Amino acid sequence: MKKTLHASRYLAFDFFASFIAWVLFYFLRKHLLDEQLYGGLDYKLFIGSIVIASIWTVIYFLTGAYYDVVRKSRIKEVFSLFANSLIGSVIIFFVFLLDDEGVLDYHSYYSTLGSYWALHLTIAIVVKMIVMTSTKAQIKNGKIFFNTLIIGANKQAKDIYDEIEKNKHFLGFRFISYLTVSDIENKVIMGSLRNMGSVSNLEKVIRRCKIEQVVIAVTPSEHQVLTDILNRLEGFNLKVSIIPDIYQMLIGSVSVNHVFGVPLIEIDRKIMPVWQQSVKRIIDIVFSIIVLVLGFPFLGTCAIITKITSKGPIFFTQERIGKYGIPFKIIKFRSMLVDAELKGPQLSTDKDPRITSWGRFMRKTRIDEFPQFWNVLIGDMSLVGPRPERQFFIDQIIEKAPHYRHLNKVRPGITSLGQVKYGYAENVEQMVQRLQFDIIYIENMSLVMDFRIIFYTILTVISAKGK
Repeated sequence: MKKTLHASRYLAFDFFASFIAWVLFYFLRKHLLDEQLYGGLDYKLFIGSIVIASIWTVIYFLTGAYYDVVRKSRIKEVFSLFANSLIGSVIIFFVFLLDDEGVLDYHSYYSTLGSYWALHLTIAIVVKMIVMTSTKAQIKNGKIFFNTLIIGANKQAKDIYDEIEKNKHFLGFRFISYLTVSDIENKVIMGSLRNMGSVSNLEKVIRRCKIEQVVIAVTPSEHQVLTDILNRLEGFNLKVSIIPDIYQMLIGSVSVNHVFGVPLIEIDRKIMPVWQQSVKRIIDIVFSIIVLVLGFPFLGTCAIITKITSKGPIFFTQERIGKYGIPFKIIKFRSMLVDAELKGPQLSTDKDPRITSWGRFMRKTRIDEFPQFWNVLIGDMSLVGPRPERQFFIDQIIEKAPHYRHLNKVRPGITSLGQVKYGYAENVEQMVQRLQFDIIYIENMSLVMDFRIIFYTILTVISAKGK
């Protein structure tokens, strides 16, 4: 099953558990408060239970409960449920139960809150353990697995490979192949595992074999090689683990996971707290809907002006590279003449004759970017993030600045720190200069940073000082 299907399955079970917990609490509450029970199960209780269950799924979503669900630890999940259930119960108590007519004193308050928390927590744990145990069984039976690549062909790599192979039914690792650190490396036979050359083939092997997990096994003397490998893995949606010899090199950005006696250091690739990532996506969706719906008359007017001021289509679409290097079609109001790139990909300049008079105004006010709210709504882009580029220019940028790959870790955005501070780039050199602002954004990524960038973008639109 795909990751989204697994996450949907967990969400459905959480919704069910929260629904049942509220229904049972309804009857328990009547007993606690010595109230007469009228009507039993009715439509009001049914609707109320749906509302409460929906609130719980939102709380779980914001706390990252549906992120990488198939790899979750049952023990860690219990502790997570303990904290999340307490927070959620307090929220629901103050919103729905604080003014309950049957609550007459503090003892009633405490018993109501405590009983609901205990009831919800118990049911949530039981249901979550059932679904997680089912997932672990699918991993053990080989129905769920992670295509794994090992980098290294030394004795350490062989030891790691042998140990993980013994426990692959519990871990879900399915080794596809291995790469040597160099073409001249002394190769150790890795069972029946296929060698697919050296790390020079890294990106090609990851895409071709759909790799989800990478285990790096290099010797302590190969730190420079490790740095290069980690840089090249940036932007890929996969888990990366390394052997502990190089822990000191990465201290502060890794967490140690012991896999059945094999210590592996898992690179922490999260750049924002999970709850902030969730809120960021919710803001993207809500804001995009508001702009597309309420701004429809404005967008329609812009479309008409674009059509009557120059020949050609209203919208301009082009393939750009998004998160994890996945291409998508970006949509903008057309600001250039038709067939502006007959001679191949070209960047625009301040006095570019290909830009129409109306297009020049749209670029200064960023109006041409407004249709991209559709890209944001469907998940190709975000409100704030590095501007997406074409593969043609990305290849040239990487030659000068290999760390550009860091940008693939996040969704590209309609606006960015680089766009606000630098503006449009007219050549690859300027793209590299603008890159430093995008790196600063990623290293300091937060909701506060996003709001600041949006504020300055609005000022740019109002003042028409866009470049």
